[in-house]
Amino acid sequence: MGRPLVSVIMGVYNQWDEGVLREAVDSILNQSYENIEFIIWDDGSKPEAARIVKDLEKLDKRILVMRREENMGLAASLNECILVAKGKYIARMDADDISAKTRIERQVDFLENNLEYAWCGTNTELFDETGVWGQRPYPEVPTAKDYYKFSPYAHPSVVFRAEVFDAGRGYLATDETLRCEDYEIFMHLVQRGLQGYNLQENLFKYRETKDSYGKRKTKFRINEAKIRYRNFKQMGTLFPIGWLFVLRPLAACLLPPILIEFIKRSEGTRRIENDRKQADVVQINIETGQTPISGFAAVAESARQSG
Repeated sequence: MGRPLVSVIMGVYNQWDEGVLREAVDSILNQSYENIEFIIWDDGSKPEAARIVKDLEKLDKRILVMRREENMGLAASLNECILVAKGKYIARMDADDISAKTRIERQVDFLENNLEYAWCGTNTELFDETGVWGQRPYPEVPTAKDYYKFSPYAHPSVVFRAEVFDAGRGYLATDETLRCEDYEIFMHLVQRGLQGYNLQENLFKYRETKDSYGKRKTKFRINEAKIRYRNFKQMGTLFPIGWLFVLRPLAACLLPPILIEFIKRSEGTRRIENDRKQADVVQINIETGQTPISGFAAVAESARQSG
């Protein structure tokens, strides 16, 4: 095809909802960028769920399903996929999310033309069974301090250059990194002197339901605090502010899931409402023939009118 091969990697564990899984898989198979291989690792699913995953191979010759009997976690699953991946690029995908049709095409084009970046993510829309309810933007070029609150990349939206894994160290697959393997891998890559980028486009839909907020158990939050401490220290961002964010996941243990849900939902909803308001302003300007004014120009215009 004349375009580089992209290896899409996805770990699956007991995904009982075949419709949700097929929607995620179809969003990759229907990409505008067609030169892909789709490597799916079944991480010890129970027999009936494993059958659903295995049947995916019948959908498209680009799909390869592999399996282990024992559940080892997402990091170990992704490492298994990376070992057999043949692509110049490695694209992440999760078993319950949705990629926009042009997602991989846009990311590959960016990486092909911007060699200084080792990986590329995107902004996301948040959705549940009722549809899209919010948005989550990410910094365009994250810096070390952007890691304070949480990972500055939507992990399942990222496309990596395959060579970032050639150093023999993929995802850190330990009990400590369960549920935060994405956070750890990006901080590890930054410490190697590599830099990522986020396309400022909503090219990915991240499934975030009301059930999502109660999944993070206390032990996972304690492990996240350990990972934050170790990596902030190595990145030189621990003192003084970094210490506060090391304690952030521990503080979350004290909050009831319903309050965490309220905070997260409020943030996502507010962003989508702001976008709608901006779109309304643009439409009004178009209909009235006015040129939108922003930034310092708006301040200057306001001063002129008041003066």
